[in-house]
Amino acid sequence: FVPQQEAWVVERMGKFHRILEPGLNFLIPLLDRIRYVQSLKEIVINVPEQSAVTLDNVTLQIDGVLYLRVMDPYKASYGVEDPEYAVTQLAQTTMRSELGKLSLDRVFRERESLNANIVDAINQASDCWGIRCLRYEIKDIHVPPRVKESMQMQVEAERRKRATVLESEGTRESAINVAEGQKQAQILASEAEKAEQINKAAGEANAMLVRAKAKAEAIQLLAAALAQQHGSAAASLSVAEQYVSAFSKLAKDSNTVLLPTNTGDVTHMVAQALGIYTTLTKTQAVKTRDELPPAHGDPQPPSTEMLKAEQVTSS
Repeated sequence: FVPQQEAWVVERMGKFHRILEPGLNFLIPLLDRIRYVQSLKEIVINVPEQSAVTLDNVTLQIDGVLYLRVMDPYKASYGVEDPEYAVTQLAQTTMRSELGKLSLDRVFRERESLNANIVDAINQASDCWGIRCLRYEIKDIHVPPRVKESMQMQVEAERRKRATVLESEGTRESAINVAEGQKQAQILASEAEKAEQINKAAGEANAMLVRAKAKAEAIQLLAAALAQQHGSAAASLSVAEQYVSAFSKLAKDSNTVLLPTNTGDVTHMVAQALGIYTTLTKTQAVKTRDELPPAHGDPQPPSTEMLKAEQVTSS
């Protein structure tokens, strides 16, 4: 009776006869003999730790696990003396060969590709042995202490570099944000100043219009008041007061003052101011009379000699 997942190799009279299938089988005593028993299950083999040199001359201690299965019991029985030992040695030599093609950094980064290359190399050699390698896994990689310290220093340096880069990027983004904020603040400040100037100009323009209107109305009221009875006398009094007030402020704005010889004679100054006003009034009356068309029967206008005499008298 052959158990499941096993293959018994039978020899008859010293030669291969057949392979017994699982279940009931009949043999001829003294002629047939069970020579090999092969397990068809997946076999796990520990690959012993070994030394290997990488491409950059770093010695590593590495071990692994090999997963096999017998595909052809006849080849596994007669193709090689010890299939497991042969596959183990092949795995070790292939591992050393593959590690010699890689640098230390790539060994840690490319473990999967390294395992796949070892499986392909084992299957190419073990095909004639009736054995197929399903997969190979690296268990441990031991690095020399000095190399480990160097790698640790490299990792720390890389982390410090990343921290410095991140910090510089943060500083750059912060500076950009501050610059953007200052730019927006200046734009808003300029727009506010522009609006303020526009409003101020509009206010000044309105104020000028209001002052002009007020001055025009004042002039109209003053003209109307002068046209009334005793308006000339009131205007003479106002001119005299302003004349005296102007003399009282002469020395406030400058240290150099030019005064007439009779400054202390207030009566003379008032008379002089009234004379100026009278002259201006007469001149305006003459212009108005000249502009009006002469009426029929009106007296003749005064001659030029009379006007000159009046101007000399006024002066």
